[in-house]
Amino acid sequence: VQLQASGGGLVQAGGSLRLSCAASGRTFSMYDMGWFRQAPGKEREFVAAISRSGGSTSYADSVKGRFTISRDNAKNNMMHLHMNSLKPEDTAVYYCNAVIAFATYWGQGTQVTVSS
Repeated sequence: VQLQASGGGLVQAGGSLRLSCAASGRTFSMYDMGWFRQAPGKEREFVAAISRSGGSTSYADSVKGRFTISRDNAKNNMMHLHMNSLKPEDTAVYYCNAVIAFATYWGQGTQVTVSS
């Protein structure tokens, strides 16, 4: 599977953004999907995940209640991350990933910058 992340940008604190991850291939619904982020000088960290069916989600404590992960298996093989109440500490490159069995695939990342 190939992943293409988009939707990043510059936003003021308190604002919102929606990130998207487009997946190629016909087996999108077989992958558990997720978002990670990496800030300058820091390690990549987990943000959110969604199960293959979309029925189960999980979030890092730092984004819980502010971010929502979703996916559309039926229409367009897309996954989204709706980010509300953004904070300067959310500034990072955001990566989407797809996991099946023992294989993990990564998209190229999209920059999110939150100004104070």
